Amino acid sequence: MDFQLTDDQRALRSGVRELLEGRFGRDALRAAVDSPGHLDRDLWRELGEAGFFSLRLPESHGGVGLGLAEAVLAFEEAGRVLLPGPLVATHLAAGDVPGAATGEAVVTAVTGTLVPWLDASDVVRGDVREAEPITSTDPLTPLHRVPQGPPPSPHGVLLAAAEQLGSAARTTEMAVQHARERTQFGQPIGAFQAVKQLCAQMLVRAEVARAAVYAAAVTADSLEIAGAKLLADEAAVRNARDCLQVHGGMGFTWEADVHLHLKRAWLRAELGPSAGESEEALAAAL
Repeated sequence: MDFQLTDDQRALRSGVRELLEGRFGRDALRAAVDSPGHLDRDLWRELGEAGFFSLRLPESHGGVGLGLAEAVLAFEEAGRVLLPGPLVATHLAAGDVPGAATGEAVVTAVTGTLVPWLDASDVVRGDVREAEPITSTDPLTPLHRVPQGPPPSPHGVLLAAAEQLGSAARTTEMAVQHARERTQFGQPIGAFQAVKQLCAQMLVRAEVARAAVYAAAVTADSLEIAGAKLLADEAAVRNARDCLQVHGGMGFTWEADVHLHLKRAWLRAELGPSAGESEEALAAAL
């Protein structure tokens, strides 16, 4: 099966990356960290105008008319920049919640026991009568706990996996860049074998996860989505950890961005099916 992107898909990815890098660069990321729980409504509407939420709606319904594979590319770019907000829930609601497609409405959903962005959302899909605010690992994602909600949809799981993939790819780039620029004993630390191995392992994890996520986007098979989530979660978490190691002591400081990728990766892994659940589903199908 050929997973090379078409010219249109590459153009879509470039366009989303350009929008997000211009509108949610490092300064905006840090401003969001300093304003926990605040969602940038202007940015949300810009995403709607750009077709981020309506990407899979038919053109006859005001959407872009693309498919799951294109949505995965867009969400991968969102994961690269740690874009905050209930992106997956709003995207999935674009066909039946007024204002979701255009970014006028922010939608969150009750899946599992954790509900992100409850207070900032206009529409909540599910029962939150017993919702309790809890401290979130990720400073960019406020959380509430509920007794138990339904599992997320397979498409929602895959889009979250695409965000994990974007984060894994970004931390690989961050590690390589630091390894080239940081010197020790008169040479870049990337010249040392141990650092080379860390960076190479990060790249392998990200690319294996990419193949799994892209394949699941083509087939939309629930078991392939479960496998893609496993690999993407592992890549996001382990790559962020290895990126921290490449950065050394400075990677653990609040001023560095590496820890934000690790905390978001931890949280995304908890919001969907657990690793154990995904492994059980795959094992049962063998």
